[in-house]
Amino acid sequence: MAFTAKDVQTLREMTGVGMMDCKKALAASDGDMEKAVEFLREKGLAAAQKKAGRIAAEGVVEAIVDKNGVGAVVEVNSETDFVAKNESFRQFVSDIAAVVAEKDPADLDALMALPYPGSDKTITEMQQEKVLVIGENIKIRRFARYATGYNVAYVHMGGRIGVIVNMEVSGSLKDNPAVHELGKDICMQIAAMRPLYLDSTAVPADTVESEKHILMEQVMQEGKPAQVAEKIVAGRINKFFEEVCLMNQAFVKENKITVEKHVQQVAKELGGSIAVKAFTRYEKGEGIEKKSCNFAEEVAGMVK
Repeated sequence: MAFTAKDVQTLREMTGVGMMDCKKALAASDGDMEKAVEFLREKGLAAAQKKAGRIAAEGVVEAIVDKNGVGAVVEVNSETDFVAKNESFRQFVSDIAAVVAEKDPADLDALMALPYPGSDKTITEMQQEKVLVIGENIKIRRFARYATGYNVAYVHMGGRIGVIVNMEVSGSLKDNPAVHELGKDICMQIAAMRPLYLDSTAVPADTVESEKHILMEQVMQEGKPAQVAEKIVAGRINKFFEEVCLMNQAFVKENKITVEKHVQQVAKELGGSIAVKAFTRYEKGEGIEKKSCNFAEEVAGMVK
């Protein structure tokens, strides 16, 4: 069956694949549009497998609170920042966040097996198609979900950082805009100050002991007497908590008080109770070792 330039254009609009690949697909499928789409899908699976080994350290973090108040934050990686700004890629990330909030997958494998919204494909299959269309390795890396409580989401710098803060709020305050504003402020605090723990009680005992040991070694090297050294270490361990624990940190908007004190003040002013229970902070690509190459290698890689 013959095919025309219009058929090539139609196939391109249907799949998002380049003109030459569409032409090859129609030629291989004898001009049959459905077979050509299937041909490209099969080719896409192979392309996805080939690209799966590439390092994906860019991407987008999305954080949402859905209509039911469920909070979700996801990180989806791509190879380049250019693709991370692609509208199709960003829609894919938004859809994944919505699925996490609605379906409550147990882990990444369970998430990948779920249906992709508005299609007959699984998330795995849709991810593979995105790899074909976009031309880069794409990887759903991690997610977190908060089903209960009062959740507030914040996305910083267009998806570089995403934060969810989970609070327990008394019933009379749940519809008060000031509580949402407080949640946003705490999210921005988390984005900027990178706390590792909620408060000092959440820091693992072995982490505290390790930090105390390091601090004691430092103080002893300064030649301080043992009794004095213990007091100095006690002070410095509190400083450690102020750095790594959200509730112990100085509040960024008013650094004379801690985050904990600020929350207490807002609750008192509003006449109710507010408690921060948990948070998740994702920064795109954190912990992923990026491959370094010179400009010539980068160009050579692009034309392979």
